[in-house]
Amino acid sequence: MVSLGALMRRFRLSSTSRIKAFVYLATEKAPLYRAIMRVFVESKERFLFQLSKHDVFNAVRTFDLPEPPEQPDIDSALAQLCEWGNLQAHHDTANVTAVEDFYKQRYAFQITRQGEAAERASSVFEAAAEKVNDLHCGLADIRDVLRQLRDLSREPNPGKTHRSLFVLHICFEEVASAAQMLISRLERRIELEPSEVRHLIVDTERFVSELVLAVDEIGQSVRDIEAAGLEQLFQSVAHRIVRGSIERAADNTINAEIKDDLNAICVELRSRWDRFRNWFISQPGSPSSAERVRERARASIPALLAVITSINDQRIHRIDRSSDFRILARWFAEADSDEEAHRLWRAVFGLCPARHLSINNITLDDYEAQDIPANTSWLDAPPLRISLRLQEYGSHSQNAGLSRIVDRTLEKEKLAAATHEQALRILNAHARFGTGRRMRLSELENLDTGEFDLFLDLLGEAVSARVFSEDVVEIVSGNGCLRIKLEPTGDGQEALIHTGEGTLSGPDHWIGIEQV
Repeated sequence: MVSLGALMRRFRLSSTSRIKAFVYLATEKAPLYRAIMRVFVESKERFLFQLSKHDVFNAVRTFDLPEPPEQPDIDSALAQLCEWGNLQAHHDTANVTAVEDFYKQRYAFQITRQGEAAERASSVFEAAAEKVNDLHCGLADIRDVLRQLRDLSREPNPGKTHRSLFVLHICFEEVASAAQMLISRLERRIELEPSEVRHLIVDTERFVSELVLAVDEIGQSVRDIEAAGLEQLFQSVAHRIVRGSIERAADNTINAEIKDDLNAICVELRSRWDRFRNWFISQPGSPSSAERVRERARASIPALLAVITSINDQRIHRIDRSSDFRILARWFAEADSDEEAHRLWRAVFGLCPARHLSINNITLDDYEAQDIPANTSWLDAPPLRISLRLQEYGSHSQNAGLSRIVDRTLEKEKLAAATHEQALRILNAHARFGTGRRMRLSELENLDTGEFDLFLDLLGEAVSARVFSEDVVEIVSGNGCLRIKLEPTGDGQEALIHTGEGTLSGPDHWIGIEQV
């Protein structure tokens, strides 16, 4: 087996080579390139390493592509993939029977290591993007593997220990990924349907209850394994991995290169174990990731219930003006003619002919004497005579004189002066706080009223943005002018800020404010 150090030295590729190997995934002809790369990967699995242009063309024709490729398209794609380093071309002399055939430009193509790695990485990425991990099975598998490791710590077996650590790493990555996906779904709860919200609540409650039970057992198993000798397990696994290098060494001695490989493997295993341990076991002043997931999940359940309640209320008491207008617009679009659209307009908005004008007795008697039906069009009916005063003022009554206009000039000047003074106080506060200097809250011993109001608003926005009291939070103020960073000092000191309206006290924090 190849050692970790040898693997690291073997895969030290330049950044240019790594980037070119993935270029084919983001081009206009990406579907064709992907199909060609899949042909080579699948052929290699059948132990067919070299393919001709004709072989590639016949294989690609079986793929469901937007446009069926022709032979020139395949030739161009093969040449481009060779230029990027995903494929390499060799002279094909397998079927040469004459000198003329030898001088013909015939090539066989083979996938390179970096090309195969890029294609397999893209396949793994697509599979991971569509995969939904099971939190419950992952926690059960982790507990089973830890029981095996606890037994192996008493009776060492390098082979079984190596397999158990590998399985533990895979199960842990699945659980961590599934937990991140769960929290992500909880945070975008507004986009979910009611049925999805109900299933999400059930899954969240079930996961939280199982996580509470699993954390205690996992934590105890971790402590038992560490007490029995975790480093011995790492050393045994490292020696098993580099066993081939030791056997090839002279007199089975461990030279400096093998020691470096052993140390590198132990460092990698120890790093994975520490990450796993910190995910499930809290440290003083630093809650574990499992505790953070549990707090986020519990805090999100009331919000999910509120979403369902809001949706049900909308369905039961559906008074939605925008929805009514959308339905009305659809009715207008489905109208067969303009006449039906006009009838719909009159029915909806009640725009009926006006027959209720206030007129004098003479005009009314003359109008009634003509006996005009109510359904007569305004175009056909005789004109209705209205007095000039009614046309200009809308009423025959004599109105009293206009009331005297109140002069509000002094009040406006006072409001303008107060607004200007308030703007100056805010600008002065911006100039004092927005320097970007990191300082303690206790350093702000005295603040005037304007500075205190602005500072209290900024402090309130920063405190409300964090989930846990020991979190470091960085936000932008509501007006977009200042960036605030708040972090606890951790020394238990208290800050006192004296103002004209009283004294503000609380835990001391580091705060930095800078202008955006």
